[in-house]
Amino acid sequence: MSKQISDEVLLDIHRRMVRIRIFEETAGKLAEDGKIPGALHLYVGEEAVACGVMVHLSNKDWITSTHRGHGHLIAKGGEFDRMFAELFGRSTGYCKGKGGSMHVSNLDLGMLGANGIVGGGPPIAVGAGFSNKFRKTKNVSISFFGDGASNEGAFHEAANMAALYKLPVIFVCENNGYGEYTPQANHQAIVDVADRASGYGMPGVIVDGMDAVAVYEAAGEAIERARNGEGPTLLECKTYRYYDHVGVRGMGMTYRTDEEVEYWKGRDPIDMMEARLAEQGILSKKDAEAIHEEVTKQVQAGVEFAESSPMPTPESLLEDVYA
Repeated sequence: MSKQISDEVLLDIHRRMVRIRIFEETAGKLAEDGKIPGALHLYVGEEAVACGVMVHLSNKDWITSTHRGHGHLIAKGGEFDRMFAELFGRSTGYCKGKGGSMHVSNLDLGMLGANGIVGGGPPIAVGAGFSNKFRKTKNVSISFFGDGASNEGAFHEAANMAALYKLPVIFVCENNGYGEYTPQANHQAIVDVADRASGYGMPGVIVDGMDAVAVYEAAGEAIERARNGEGPTLLECKTYRYYDHVGVRGMGMTYRTDEEVEYWKGRDPIDMMEARLAEQGILSKKDAEAIHEEVTKQVQAGVEFAESSPMPTPESLLEDVYA
């Protein structure tokens, strides 16, 4: 994408990343303290992917997410109070406390749901893409999934159908190098997931998933193609999660070296974006610190809202279950 990126867009991407980072760091601490029930899969380190993509979208564009989906919803415009309420299992949450971390959704924002089923999102995104094409809209659907999910039959069926019918779908593979605790080299014979695109007749694009601007540019081209009726794209974002597969300390399994983790932290997407903005004279260190402080206060307010919210009543058990 050769178009100049406006200061407004760059600042928007930065703020979205900060919102995800502080939300996730806070959620991780709450989970470690036993205040959030169930498994929590944190998005810390991968913020550039969601934000570089989502800044292109409106609420009429659909997304499907994964078990690591908090960042996607926040980048799409999710509010801290309703997000935390959902994680706490409270009735004021996005899904009235019934979805929790892995199944949070909000149709008003175009979020078709996080998904605890690995590879469960791509077929849903294809359905949304078919709907958009059938209704002759210019809207797109985005499916986020990991390197492990790209091995699932559901992904391959979805990719085949999207390409066959030239549906306005973008498949975004957040390749963090691990399928749960298994290194990519131990579950795939390929290095680049994007190579799989050629088998379905769609472009496969590799991008630095730690660089929000690179993601923004690549996603912009793929989304423009989709809106123009040129069909799907497989966008592979090479990224990294700082914490374990589940939670902060995880299950105590040793499968990554400290040196590997520190290398990727040295390419922190927020640090790189703030350095870029400072170099361009768009955001000073003082202004960046002010944004972090502002978002931290908003996150704390969201936690307080969730803690003071009521639990769902037994009578509401079957509400919103059947269509």
